[in-house]
Amino acid sequence: MAESASQSDSVSLKFPDGSTREYASGSTGRDVAESISKSLAKKAVALELDGELRDLSDPVTDGALQIVTRDDPRALELIRHDAAHVMAEAVQELYPGTQVTIGPVIENGFYYDFARNEPFTPEDLPKIEKKMREIIARNKPFTKEVWTRDEAKETFSRMGEAYKVELVDAIPEGEDLKIYKQGDWFDLCRGPHMASTGQIGNAFKLMKVAGAYWRGDANNPMLTRIYGTAWADQKQLDAYLHMLEEAEKRDHRRLGREMDLFHFQEEGPGVVFWHAKGWKMFQNLVNYMRRRIGEHGYDEVNAPQVLDKALWETSGHWDWYRENMFVTQTEDERVFALKPMNCPGHVQIFKHGLKSYRELPIKLAEFGAVHRYEPSGALHGLMRVRAFTQDDAHVFCTEEQLRAECLRINDLILTTYADFGFEEITVKLATRPEKRVGTDEMWDHAEEVLRDILKQIEKESGGRIKTGVNEGEGTFYGPKFEYVLRDAIGREWQCGTTQVDFNLPERFGAFYIDKDSEKKQPAMVHRAICGSMERFLGILIENYAGNLPLWFAPVQVVVATITSDADEYGLEVAAALKKAGLSVETDLRNEKINYKVREHSVAKVPVILVCGMREAEERSVNMRRLGSRDQTSMSLDDAIVMLTDEAVPPDQRRD
Repeated sequence: MAESASQSDSVSLKFPDGSTREYASGSTGRDVAESISKSLAKKAVALELDGELRDLSDPVTDGALQIVTRDDPRALELIRHDAAHVMAEAVQELYPGTQVTIGPVIENGFYYDFARNEPFTPEDLPKIEKKMREIIARNKPFTKEVWTRDEAKETFSRMGEAYKVELVDAIPEGEDLKIYKQGDWFDLCRGPHMASTGQIGNAFKLMKVAGAYWRGDANNPMLTRIYGTAWADQKQLDAYLHMLEEAEKRDHRRLGREMDLFHFQEEGPGVVFWHAKGWKMFQNLVNYMRRRIGEHGYDEVNAPQVLDKALWETSGHWDWYRENMFVTQTEDERVFALKPMNCPGHVQIFKHGLKSYRELPIKLAEFGAVHRYEPSGALHGLMRVRAFTQDDAHVFCTEEQLRAECLRINDLILTTYADFGFEEITVKLATRPEKRVGTDEMWDHAEEVLRDILKQIEKESGGRIKTGVNEGEGTFYGPKFEYVLRDAIGREWQCGTTQVDFNLPERFGAFYIDKDSEKKQPAMVHRAICGSMERFLGILIENYAGNLPLWFAPVQVVVATITSDADEYGLEVAAALKKAGLSVETDLRNEKINYKVREHSVAKVPVILVCGMREAEERSVNMRRLGSRDQTSMSLDDAIVMLTDEAVPPDQRRD
């Protein structure tokens, strides 16, 4: 008994260097930091115990412990969380009577929702920021208290914080009700927080205000949401703000107008009105992808747009995806749906006629138009639409072929991205979601296959391709690889996918005849490279800032004349370029040449060939490149050779 009591008076902590030390029961994270060094205790903002971030003031228990300092990447979320609390305090100091609701950390920052009779405006933000800096300078400690449910409700009711009372009611019985204080101000919060407000620093900025319904429900009151961003230091904040400036300049919606590519309008929410130049660009992408899939042995097919409800019930979409589907009923009371995905149609094509193992793998590809209902508030130019085209394909293969086919798809995806200039790629395995079809055995097998392939992808790339796992992010019918690419200004975009699926073939009764003349279910691999062609084009426009490579640009060259006397030669130049296979326009307007050059530069035309009487006499051109002030004079023949060579797509250049 004495030994047991002794053990209960201490805790055993394992540190990152592998060492283990004993501490008195009740010791806090701060006590541990101070026992290591005074300087560490001074820099410490939190602790991580068995992978969970906790307050530095929390008592430690047996486990693996790390002291988190402010310069640790893990501290960034705490900086933003604390900044949100300080913003809420600043608002209530400046505007008494304002109610605070919720204030979470989000990607790159934080927000808080406020209830106030008069909504906040952007003009209020500098004043709130100034008050926040005052509060941070006070350097008040964050302290945690655990209150009873009744105590919390009574306190918040007395303060007029009706939303907080509602939040207290929503906390499950038996769960601790934590209150975090910073000086006299306090809020309901799960935590953790850093030691004091001073540790937030001054590398933050309030970004914008927006309306937001309480709990996201349009039937509830409208609140005002204030967004902010916060970083570990000013350098990081400046880099982020610069990235936002760049993103605004590169916004594909703005460039789409300037380049005359597409537009949207209220009568067709979430659908694209492609203009001639935009549709040419779209077709350039389709033609490129058509060549690539041809190289890899895919057969292009086309499945119906509208299919009976029964098919979607068999596939599982009706149960798991119904809220995202456009549905209609005909006069004979049959219910149909616009296809949100191409896969059920491709299974039907595979099933039509008996298939032998000798024919496998069978690769069916489609540039399939699909329709998915997205909330109106989520629509965002080409990036989030309700009707789009997928560069979709499905590979039906044997179990023995599955690994090799997934690796071939990986090669196709990575070389495609490289052709468009994307080199920083992350491949993430998205595992089984909570809502799914199929047995656990099927999921175990599919995930095991993909985990094994993921290891090989990482190994063969020599670390160039990063890998990761997104737990619970798979589709309802199978796990998948998600290909995430990084653009020119550091943003990440998830585009391609590879999904291993044993469910749909079973649900539809798809089979082939094996070498023993027995029916056998094929493995099915869903594959997309661009994903949504519309979204991929939006990403490309922003990545290139509209300065598309010559081979991909919808208008590659504009021939502009200086005087009307050179018009005939200008037309001759344009005709020669078109004959060489280039996409060319002429500008023979009675305008000054600088005006013409400026206008076509705004429209992001890669090359402008200026022709005057001297060029006509010499049979030459004056070449101006987009983004460059330099002018190059060369013979027409040399210009044609140079431009036609440059306009060869990268996949054809490899041939």
